[in-house]
Amino acid sequence: MSDRLSPPAPASHADPGPSPRSSGRGAALRRAAPLTAVLLVAVFLRFFRLTATGFNSDEAVYAGTSASLAGDPGLGSLFPVFRAHPVLFQSLVSLALRAHPGDWAARAVPALLGTATVAMTYALGRRLYGRRAGIVAALLLAVMPYHVVVSRQVLLDAPMTLGATAALYCVARYAESPSPRGLLATGAVLGLTFLAKETSIVLLGSLYAFFALTPSVRTRWRHLLPAFGMLMVVALAHPLSQALAGHSKAGGNYLLWQMFRKANHPYTFYGSEVPLAVGLLVVVAAVAGLVWLRRENTWRERLLVCWVAVPALFFTVWPVKGFQYLLPAAPVFAVLAGRTLVSFPRVARWQRVGAAVTVCAVVVATAVPAALAVTRPPTSTRFLAGSGGLPGGREAGHWVRANAPDGARLLAIGPSMANVVQYYGLRPVSALSVSPDPARRNPSYRPVPNPDRAMRDGTFQYLVWDAYTARRTPFFTAKFLDLVGRYHGRPVFTAHNADGVKVVVVYRVRAS
Repeated sequence: MSDRLSPPAPASHADPGPSPRSSGRGAALRRAAPLTAVLLVAVFLRFFRLTATGFNSDEAVYAGTSASLAGDPGLGSLFPVFRAHPVLFQSLVSLALRAHPGDWAARAVPALLGTATVAMTYALGRRLYGRRAGIVAALLLAVMPYHVVVSRQVLLDAPMTLGATAALYCVARYAESPSPRGLLATGAVLGLTFLAKETSIVLLGSLYAFFALTPSVRTRWRHLLPAFGMLMVVALAHPLSQALAGHSKAGGNYLLWQMFRKANHPYTFYGSEVPLAVGLLVVVAAVAGLVWLRRENTWRERLLVCWVAVPALFFTVWPVKGFQYLLPAAPVFAVLAGRTLVSFPRVARWQRVGAAVTVCAVVVATAVPAALAVTRPPTSTRFLAGSGGLPGGREAGHWVRANAPDGARLLAIGPSMANVVQYYGLRPVSALSVSPDPARRNPSYRPVPNPDRAMRDGTFQYLVWDAYTARRTPFFTAKFLDLVGRYHGRPVFTAHNADGVKVVVVYRVRAS
């Protein structure tokens, strides 16, 4: 009786533990922390000292095109919208320039796209080899000097690499579970990748090689045809826009010139440059994993190898070899290296984790100093296109803009410095080394058939010498200096690099 009438026992003050909802949020935060940290590293390396050096030649062209799209009246007449390449990336940069004109805004677009590629590499590595491999792959790409330096420039290769990595992810999903949607997504993403840079069409060769060498991944015509149709529909935006604007010959002329021009680098160029830029330890880890784990190799490794091998072979044979052309291979090396670094079989779990962390720390410790080095202004007069900004060009252009009168024209040794000074100086700049033979020059450039006559007629009031072109073309440099001497050239501006070496000189000339 007393038991029934007694009051209920007081609630216990013991901690009941976290609720399932708060526990789930904590677990999600813990899972997101490593990737968040990696992305912060990627952002830092891509934005640190972003404008320490001015644009190089290609950056000036793409930024000039973007400014034209944004309606800049000064650059619109100097950099036409329709040249050789699609304008998807330039359109994105033009939006940034509308909001905040300047070098930082233009370079921030590829830097953000490069950071997005790091996240996409995590997704690819996680799908193929698990979450830990994805985190390691993203970290390796975040600090990889090759990807850092290219994604800090206004070039087409950073957006192309993001598209190529996303397409690779879609192919991996299709290989795991074949469905029309998987290949349809691949076609759409590859179409956008083509609109970023048309040379990415070579990745179709990678897909063909993969499907031909992998009978376990069966493809059906009812999957392939819609995917190819989707790619064509998206990619046709480029030639259609050129045709509607009356510039349909621009792309064709540029392609012919690229096919038949003299090679700018030897066949060994990529073998000597790209592994060092990717990081020798990353390359060794990727290749060693393919050999060491060969019994575990499946369609996954075949897909990744084909994705790298076909473009590497194509651009090795192609006459024009740009340092940044193989950038889509960078995420693949990171994923393969990530797979290797988290695969230590036949040892205890704590030993496997400890070994992976140690090796990753060594790889990252060697990559970070090299990645930080590319954020500093270069000091050498040897310049490799695509490897960074061009010291002295921005300063020379600013001087021209402030001091050269409206209507003044300039003559540089070569088109590389001409593009930079023209962008920053807002004055037309011609190049002495442009060939009068249409088959031997970039269709975008106009030659100076008779420089001596042009000087006597007063066509040019300023001559621009630069150490980078002078080192590459002694013949035209000697001809240029002869013009300086004969037409009473007087240096009015000199720019130096970080080591105090003279890199750009602007001469004032007169005909008599």
